[in-house]
Amino acid sequence: MLTKVYGSAIFGIEATVITIEVHIGPGVGYHLVGLPDNAIRESNYRIAAALSNNGYRVPGKRITINMAPADMRKEGSAYDLPIALGILISAGKIAIPSELDDFVIMGELSLDGGLQPVHGVLPMAVKARDEGFKGLILPKANAEEAAVVEGLQVYGLDHITEVIDILSGQAVAEPVKLDMEALFGEQLEFPEMDFSDVRGQESIKRCMEIAAAGGHNIILIGPPGSGKTMLAKRLPSILPPMSLKESLETTKIHSVAGKVEGKGLVVQRPFRSPHHTISNVALVGGGSYPQPGEISLSHNGVLFLDELPEFKRDVLEVMRQPLEDREVTISRARFTVNYPSSFMLVASMNPSPGGYFNDGTSPVTNTPAEMQRYLSKISGPLLDRIDIHIEVNPVPFEELSKRAKGEASASIRKRVCKARKIQEVRFSDFKDVHYNAQMTTRNIREFCAMDDASLALLKQAMDRLKLSARAYDRILKVSRTIADLEGEERLATHHIAEAIQYRSLDREGWLG
Repeated sequence: MLTKVYGSAIFGIEATVITIEVHIGPGVGYHLVGLPDNAIRESNYRIAAALSNNGYRVPGKRITINMAPADMRKEGSAYDLPIALGILISAGKIAIPSELDDFVIMGELSLDGGLQPVHGVLPMAVKARDEGFKGLILPKANAEEAAVVEGLQVYGLDHITEVIDILSGQAVAEPVKLDMEALFGEQLEFPEMDFSDVRGQESIKRCMEIAAAGGHNIILIGPPGSGKTMLAKRLPSILPPMSLKESLETTKIHSVAGKVEGKGLVVQRPFRSPHHTISNVALVGGGSYPQPGEISLSHNGVLFLDELPEFKRDVLEVMRQPLEDREVTISRARFTVNYPSSFMLVASMNPSPGGYFNDGTSPVTNTPAEMQRYLSKISGPLLDRIDIHIEVNPVPFEELSKRAKGEASASIRKRVCKARKIQEVRFSDFKDVHYNAQMTTRNIREFCAMDDASLALLKQAMDRLKLSARAYDRILKVSRTIADLEGEERLATHHIAEAIQYRSLDREGWLG
């Protein structure tokens, strides 16, 4: 007898419907075909034990299981449940459910028949809805993640016997419902990370506000203890709330990586802070079955690289293309996978190997050659892709000892959101541009027009600092954001002048 059960396979952050065909005929054997990986090949042991522990058994006949399309690689243990159901139905152990063709069914089986959570549930749910399926049957731990998709009945269950009872009509279950408004309301709270905790550093807070308003990359250069990490960790508290579209995009990536927690939807902008020992693959993604790396897990959020020169140079260099294209392409012999990676890069570094500016008052000094060797760990093309370079000086005792708190993140966030609204209207006719940092060369020419005085100032800075064409574009993008924060439609000289100040690493002798 032939039975068909529908499952799903993940390819990048997209899903494909898989038809699991189970045929039981004369003879003895167990044949699993359709390019399964080792985890799927081992499923017969898990399935046999799970069925045996619940009053069923795998029939002693020739069982042939095909996973179609047969030329696409399948991976993971999530096919345990649909394969087990296909065997039971084909063997006549349970009646053929009337709604079997209406559901995509996925889940890993424990030896006692319990359902374990699986990865990539959100892309599976989106594909199931788009393909016209009525619903999705999943482990309970994945149910809220899949329930984000509207127009789909999602059933989260704990055990294979519950699945059998529901499909055979012996039991009734209610689909999972999710309160999206309540869920999105939670993203406005940042109780532990607030800019009001930061004493002094008003000019650096201004830079962080500009970076947040325009989505600009920023690097903080300063000695140990000057507050670089403290400032970076508070950046998400002033970023605009995520839209539903951004939340779904981000959740898809985290779902594929198996990192969705809580209520199944990522509503806070990600903040990823990998250690400097990270490898190329862990940063950009990859592997035999390509998985998203840190830069994709930072999509629509912040990637913080603390002590930037301590990262391996080849690791940093692989970021150059994603920073420009906002997408990671991982190619293998038979396929190519694309992961989105539109993130804000926030980096920090000491000004020298000893950690201090070479200004004559530092407890540790370094020779010019040592400082040049230290700085050369970061390539010029990578620095060109960072819009804002700012020096962070230690906070004086008078500022540290003040009892009054600084400006709260909530008030800064209001100004950032106001500037982002201006950008949303400006770029409403452009598909891939949503804020100033994403502007193309054509957008810059259209929206960053300068008067003669501003043009002369920028030409002087370009000649003196020997800036690249990419740095020229970055200055104009930052100038546009400064103008947006002030509600100004046209760029003025003081906007250009402030943006030029935020190119510290382009200045000759910036180390003192």
